[in-house]
Amino acid sequence: MKAKTSQALYAYWNEVRQGRLAPRRFDIEPSRITTVLSETFILERLDAETYRYRLAGTRVCELLGTELRGSNFLEGWHSEDALSLARLMQTAAQQGGVVLLTFETFAFGRPAAVFECVLLPLLHTREKVERFLGGLTAVTIADPAPEERTTSRRLGHAEIIWPDGKPHAVVASLSRQTPFLPHIRNARVVRSERRQFRVYEGGLGKSDCKEI
Repeated sequence: MKAKTSQALYAYWNEVRQGRLAPRRFDIEPSRITTVLSETFILERLDAETYRYRLAGTRVCELLGTELRGSNFLEGWHSEDALSLARLMQTAAQQGGVVLLTFETFAFGRPAAVFECVLLPLLHTREKVERFLGGLTAVTIADPAPEERTTSRRLGHAEIIWPDGKPHAVVASLSRQTPFLPHIRNARVVRSERRQFRVYEGGLGKSDCKEI
């Protein structure tokens, strides 16, 4: 993580988590993150392909050039990127990981900005992840003409960070399948065109997370 917003949110989230799979939504106190509040948002996980913005800070809406509340986080991406993100977020929701990614936005076919984004899982009313606390920071930003709006997003780098060095222990205890092996801590980097993905082998059963 390079952005101060990502670092601050992660540190606070991990403090509140206290070793659990994830903290609860109502454990998060806005007064503790006032310095980055305008760059934060909350996503509601409705299903594997729908992560609806419930709240979005003023800076987030300003950077992406639109009102986000009620829209789907996975909209506006190239199809393969949306699929990769959906897989990544599902893994993070199930296993207590933190999603870190960088992406480019485009306005009328030309690069407009590069962003760093962090997505931190939250429990809500049940013992499962139904929310994500997010942070968005502009790494570089162009100065488009007033009439230009962001038209698409392209994923650059994406990875899952395990706060405890591996998927949360509760996942293994609830599964009757093969326990997580030590090599889950390792990952390989895969590059495709201008994109870069970090691939973690293992997880639930023996499936691999690919193209993330």
